Amino acid sequence: MKDLAQRALETAVAQGASYADVRVLSVRQRYLSTKNGEVAQVRESESYGLGVRVIAGGAWGFASTDRLTPEGLAAVAARAVEIAQASALAKKSDVQLAPEEKFVDEWEAPCQIDPFSVPVSRCLDLLLKVDAELRKVQGVTLAECQMDFRRQEQWFVSSLGSAIRQVKTQTGAGFVATSFAGNEIQRRSYPNSFGGQYQTKGYELVEELDLVGHAPQIAEEAVALHSAPQCPAGVRDIILGSSQVGLQIHESIGHPIELDRVLGTEANFAGMSFLTLDQLGSLKYASEIVNVVADATPSHGPGLGTFAYDDEGVPGQRTPIIQNGQFVGYLTSRETAAAIGKPRSNGAMRAEGWNRIPLIRMTNVSLEPGRGTLDALIADTDDAIYMETNRSWSIDDRRYNFQFGTEIGWEIKHGKKVRMVKNPSYGGITTEFWNSCDAICGPEEWTLWGTPNCGKGQPMQTMGTGHGASPARFRRVKVGVAYGS
Repeated sequence: MKDLAQRALETAVAQGASYADVRVLSVRQRYLSTKNGEVAQVRESESYGLGVRVIAGGAWGFASTDRLTPEGLAAVAARAVEIAQASALAKKSDVQLAPEEKFVDEWEAPCQIDPFSVPVSRCLDLLLKVDAELRKVQGVTLAECQMDFRRQEQWFVSSLGSAIRQVKTQTGAGFVATSFAGNEIQRRSYPNSFGGQYQTKGYELVEELDLVGHAPQIAEEAVALHSAPQCPAGVRDIILGSSQVGLQIHESIGHPIELDRVLGTEANFAGMSFLTLDQLGSLKYASEIVNVVADATPSHGPGLGTFAYDDEGVPGQRTPIIQNGQFVGYLTSRETAAAIGKPRSNGAMRAEGWNRIPLIRMTNVSLEPGRGTLDALIADTDDAIYMETNRSWSIDDRRYNFQFGTEIGWEIKHGKKVRMVKNPSYGGITTEFWNSCDAICGPEEWTLWGTPNCGKGQPMQTMGTGHGASPARFRRVKVGVAYGS
C-alpha cells in the first residue's frame, strides 16, 4: 500500500503539483440484522483504492481510482493536477496552508476481539436471542436487532515527507422494540437509537452491552408508553439523558464549530453556522459550568472521532471549544487555519473513503463531566421532565433554532420520578439553551457515544463522530413543542 501511495505522489509532483498527498485505503465491512425472528440482512463488502489531492497553480485538484496498476497510478495523479490547473483559472486567490511537520509513524486502535473472527452464525444467534426476548412481551409488534463491523487500513503520504499507516476497527450494535396500537406507534431503543452504540473497538463492545439482559425492560417500556399520559407542554425544567445530551452537542455545538461552514466554503446538507469569526473569544455560548472539548486523541476514549492523524497528516489533538461557558475554538483544516491566522490546524480533516476529498469533520466533541449521579440530580430536582433516547431532531441551517423529540420521559416531582410520559419534546435557541444548563452529572455517568452516520458535503460523505456526555439539567425550556398537550 505504501509503495502505491509513493508512486502516485511522485507522479503528481513531477506533473507540477506544489503540494500533494495520497491516501490508500482498504476497507472491510460486515452488517447483520434480524427482524421478528428472521434473519433480515447479511452483508459483507470490501473496498480498495487510492485518492490523490494536489495544489497546482494555487488551486486544489482531487482524483481517485481503484485501478492500482502503474498506468492507473500515473493517470490518476496526472488527472488531479489537471483538475487543479483548470480550477486555477477561476480562483479568487492562491490556496494557503498552515505549516505542518513531517511525520513517519504507525498507529493501530486497540481491538481486543477482531469482529471478523467471530463467526456470522454466532452473531446471528445472539441477535435472534435478543429478538426472542423482545417478542416475549405482549404488545411488541416489531423487533429489530443489528450488528455493524468495519475495519479500515490506510496509508497516507505527502510531499512534506510524511508516511503514516493507521488501522481502525469500528463496532456497532443495538436493538429496537416497536409497539403499534390503535393509531399510535411507540418505540424504545437500546443502548441508543439509530443503530445503537458505536465505538472504535472490536467485538468486545457487543459483549459489554449485554443486549439480551436489557431486552425485557426495553420491550416493556415500549408497550407501557401507550398507556402513559402525553408529556405536559409549557416552560419546564428538563433533565436530558446522556445519549440525548450527546445528540444535542452534535447538532448545536459540533456542526456550527466546523470552520468551513463559518467561512461559507461548505453549506451542503446541513447548512452554515451562526458562529461568525467575531464570536470567537467573545460569545457566552453556555453557562459557566459548561466545558466542551474536541478531542481526537486516543486518551479521550474509543470514540468514532479518535485517531492518531487526520487525513492531512496532522496529529489528532485536544482542542478547547467552550471554556467556562465562553466560545474559544473552531474545528479547522490547514487551509482554514491559515485563513483566520492560526499557526496550525487542529487536525479535523477526514474523508469517508479513498474516492472522497477530506472535509472538516467533528472528532470527539464532548461535554466535560460535572459531579454526582443521575439519581442524585433527580433527587435535587423539584419539578421537571426527564427525557431519554433521541427520537427526532430538527435544526435550522445556521444551527441556532432547534426542536428535538425523545422516545420516553418521566415527570419528576419533589425529587422523585412519579410517572412515565410519552412523546416528550423540547425546543429552543442554541445559546439560550446552553446558558440554561445548571447541573451536569459526574464521570460515573459519562459515556462516549458514537454517531456513525453524520452526513456532510456534496456528494454526501457519511462519517463517524464521537460525543462524550453525562446527563444534564436545563432550566425553563419550552417542552411539548412537537405535540399538543
